[in-house]
This record gives sequence, structure tokens and C-alpha cells, in this order.
Amino acid sequence: MGGISIWQLLIIAVIVVLLFGTNKLRTLGSDLGASIKGFKKSISDDDEKSEKLDQAEKNSHDADFETKNIAEKPIVAQSEKSESKNKEQV
Repeated sequence: MGGISIWQLLIIAVIVVLLFGTNKLRTLGSDLGASIKGFKKSISDDDEKSEKLDQAEKNSHDADFETKNIAEKPIVAQSEKSESKNKEQV
């Protein structure tokens, strides 16, 4: 009743071939196939990259901080304060 029959599809196909020609439809089909192939390749590349990143995150540590003594921190702060005082006096 509401569906498209095989005869209607054949009539539509004949009209499309007459309008565009077989050569243009062939190039359109090959271009469409190449674009789908490229799309699938990019998706698989993204999946591989995300898997590598996940493995790298699992292997890496949470943070890479260098350990410092508590005694070193006030010395650095005092030298910065003396430099700022010298700049203010000029």
C-alpha cells in the first residue's frame, strides 16, 4: 500500500541515469566510496591513538615533582624579597 515497489525504484533509477549519465554516476560512486574509506581509516586511527594515550596514562605517575628540603624554600623567598626592596629604592 504505502511502500515503494520494485517497478517504481526501476523508473527512478532510469530517470537518474538519464539526467546525470553513467560516467558522472560512476565517478560519484567512486568518490563516495573513497570518502567512506577515509572516514573509517580516520576513526580507526583515533581509536589507536586513544588506546595509546590510555596506556601511557596508566603507566605514568600522578605528578612529577622534584623533592626539595624545607630549608631551601625560605632562602629563595628571602632573596626575592631583598631584590624587590633594592628595586623599590631606585
